[in-house]
Amino acid sequence: MRIVLFGATGYTGRLTADAMVRAGLAPVLAGRHHDAVSRLADRLAPLAPSPVAEPTIAVADVDDPPSVRRLLQSPEDVLVSTVGPFTSLGAAAVDAVVDAGAAYLDSTGESGFIRRVFETDGPRAQRTGARLIPAFGYDYVPGNLAAALVLRRCREANRPASRVDVGYFVDGSFGISSGTRASATEVLFAPSYAFRSGHLLDCRPGAGGTRAFDLGRGRQWKGMAMAGSEHLTVPPLDPAVTDVGVWLGWAGRWTGPVSIAGSALGAVGSIPGVGSGLRRGIASRAGKVTGSGPDAATRAGARTLVQADATDAVGRPLASVRLDGPSPYDLTADLLAWGAAMAATRDVAPGAHGPVDAFGLDALERGCADMGLVAVT
Repeated sequence: MRIVLFGATGYTGRLTADAMVRAGLAPVLAGRHHDAVSRLADRLAPLAPSPVAEPTIAVADVDDPPSVRRLLQSPEDVLVSTVGPFTSLGAAAVDAVVDAGAAYLDSTGESGFIRRVFETDGPRAQRTGARLIPAFGYDYVPGNLAAALVLRRCREANRPASRVDVGYFVDGSFGISSGTRASATEVLFAPSYAFRSGHLLDCRPGAGGTRAFDLGRGRQWKGMAMAGSEHLTVPPLDPAVTDVGVWLGWAGRWTGPVSIAGSALGAVGSIPGVGSGLRRGIASRAGKVTGSGPDAATRAGARTLVQADATDAVGRPLASVRLDGPSPYDLTADLLAWGAAMAATRDVAPGAHGPVDAFGLDALERGCADMGLVAVT
C-alpha cells in the first residue's frame, strides 16, 4: 500500500506522521518545504519497525495544484490531508484524489468543508471511483461511533430512536493548536446546518443554544450547538432517526457565553460587506502562528469524553453511550493512521462516507478500542 500524508510538517501532521511510522505504514511525507519534510523523515526513520517501513518525502503546495496531483500514482493510493484551514486550503487535495480515483481522509472539523465533500465531491467521486472519508479525527469519529452504538442498543431493545444528541468534551487540562484556532475562524463565519424533522436545514453559525449532558461525576456538562459530520452520516444508519444534535463542550462553564458570542458573530458575518472584512481580520490574527500546539505533557493531562443520548419521538430517554479515550490530538493522529491503513487494505465503495459507513461498526469499534477509545457506559 502507498499512503501519502499531505501537511506532514504541521502540528497535527507531525503527530500523524509519528503514528504512521510507528505503525509501519511507510508514509510519503509531503509538505511545502523540502528541508522541513526531510528533517521530519530523518527524525522519524529510527522509529520505523523495519527499514522498508521508513518514511519517504515529497514536495507539494496547495497553491500549485499539479504538485498535489503528482503525489498520487494510482487509484490504490491513500492521501491523508492535515492541511488546514480546509475551507480555504483543502480543495486541492480533494480534487487531486477525485481525479485520480484514489482514497482520501482528512483531519477537518470545519462543517462547511465537510458538507462540500459530501454534497459536491461525493457525486464526483462516485463517477471516478474515489473514496472520500472526511473528518476522520477527534472531529468527528468518536461521535459517529457513539451514535452508532447507541442506535444499535435501541434496535436490540426494540425501542427505535427518533433523536440522537452527541456531546464532545475534554476532561482535564487542554490546549489547542494554531491550526485549530485558524479552523475555528472558518467555522464561525461559514454557513451552518442542522438535521431536524428528517431534513438537513441551513442555519446561522452559533444558532441552537446549549444542551446539558449527564456524564456522571456529580455534575452536568454543557455543550453548545454546532454542525458536525453526524448530521450527514448518522441518519443513513437508521431510518427511524429524524433529528440529530451535535454539541461542543470545550469551554466548560463559559459554554453559554461562548455560544451567545458565536451566534452574534455569525449574525454579523452574514451582513454583506461586513462579514468578509471581519473574517479576514480574525483569520489574520489566528494565522500568525502556525505549526504549534500542546506538548506531550499537556496532552497527557487531557482525556476525550464523548456521549451519545438517544430519545424517542416524544423525548423520552432510551439509551446513552459514553466513550472515554486519549487526548483529542493524540486520538486524531491514531485515527488517521488506522483509517489510512484500512482504506488501503479494505474495499470501500466510491463516494463520500462517514466512518461507520466506510469501514463498518464492528471494525471501527475494534480499531478505536485498540487506540484506547472505549465505551464506559
